[in-house]
Amino acid sequence: MPHETPPTAPLEGALPETGRPTADVLADLARLRAGDLPVRGGKVAAYVYDAGRPEVHDAAARAYLEMLEVNCLDPTAFPSVVALERQVVAAVAERLGGHAGTPGVFTSGGTESILLAVKAARDARPGPDRLEIVAPVTAHPAFHKAAHYLGLDLVSVPVDPETFRADPRAVERALTPRTALVVASAPSYPQGVVDPVADIAAVASQAGVPCHVDACVGGWVLPWLRDTGRPVPPFDLSVPGVTSISCDLHKYGYAPKGASVVLFADEAMRRNAYFASAEWPGYTVINATAQSSRGAGPLGAAWATLMALGAQGYRELAASAMAAARRLIDGVADIPGLRVLGDPDAPLVAIASDDPALDVFVVADEARARGWFFQPQLSYRGIPPNLHFTLTGVSLAGVDALLSVLADAAAAARAAGPPKIPDGLAAVLADLDPAALDALDDAGFGALLASAGVDLDGGPGMAVVNTVLDSLPPSTREALLVRFLSALYAGTV
Repeated sequence: MPHETPPTAPLEGALPETGRPTADVLADLARLRAGDLPVRGGKVAAYVYDAGRPEVHDAAARAYLEMLEVNCLDPTAFPSVVALERQVVAAVAERLGGHAGTPGVFTSGGTESILLAVKAARDARPGPDRLEIVAPVTAHPAFHKAAHYLGLDLVSVPVDPETFRADPRAVERALTPRTALVVASAPSYPQGVVDPVADIAAVASQAGVPCHVDACVGGWVLPWLRDTGRPVPPFDLSVPGVTSISCDLHKYGYAPKGASVVLFADEAMRRNAYFASAEWPGYTVINATAQSSRGAGPLGAAWATLMALGAQGYRELAASAMAAARRLIDGVADIPGLRVLGDPDAPLVAIASDDPALDVFVVADEARARGWFFQPQLSYRGIPPNLHFTLTGVSLAGVDALLSVLADAAAAARAAGPPKIPDGLAAVLADLDPAALDALDDAGFGALLASAGVDLDGGPGMAVVNTVLDSLPPSTREALLVRFLSALYAGTV
């Protein structure tokens, strides 16, 4: 949760009376961007995916601009939308156990793909009962979000404490007559390991329940790793019992945000994902996604990226990213106090500390001070706090530098010791009455943080914030994160 105030910004909330010159507008934008993390070069080990091929990024940018003002709301008005989406969906389907005619939807990202998969499963089980999703604790929070939005309950099941893979027996025990969907990950984001999809899908199929595979982060890297000879467990639509799968093209597809695809095993499930309304006197409303009007820029850019890279390009990028991940894993063994969680199946690596004197949140702060971003992950249900690393096509060239920074940051963190939490801060937050918290406006919440000594613009660092959050139960974390986000956009923190 990085936060820096832009060094220079135009007047807040001010609309000029007359239009400003384009050069001035773009100069302001560049100044605002000066505080952002870099999106190229591999120093940010999360959020961004860099192929290291400028010509591919250029092709995507040009295609994005070409489709910028095309509206996907009505595909009969813009037939290019249909042609591009058919080709993109077919390309993904052919690599994920389907074929050119496999039904699918191009979406804005993994969360929307998952939302549609959950809606399709819910609408396939109409009835008076409140339905449930059964998912491993490592499943992406998008399933919690979908359950919240769509009126389902989410039942979390444990994973193996050593491999971090979902337990099919736990899934089976969690099934009830209200179960509408079972979830598996390929891989799960936190540790990069593929769940036993075949076993979980078999359990779901035997119970007559759909099974969704969240391959948002791995769906466009695992097939190419398999092509290079790396063993990849079965995970896609070719697995009996798998009824839908999501795959993000703005991750290892290297397309600009937001580009994702959700595939369905049959047409009826895709139709359940759609929304139509004739309850008004206006234009015809039929939506394939959660959005209505949406620009076709991401679709055009995703198509152009696929065409520019081709199968061979993706094989090369997948092999390079995985080689970087293996180099990182091997290198961590030489850094005292650090260890890798699990055995990643994809280029996603989680690194924890096995030394109480070495705090991973402080390691992240020390790395940030050296110009690198390592993504902190909080502890949850026995999984320790750790740092997440997403390795991409550009990472192999810089993995030795990453390891050097990681070693230096670990040494500095050991010397600094664990974060010094303001006296009583965690206890105050943990005991804070939810009603009292709700009664605070954004300015009041910012003042509460300041009174506790938390200054996100240069105070004790994110290690303090993450350590405090890590000490709290998830429900309290969520409440505080919502308040923080609200205060951030209000300008009070």
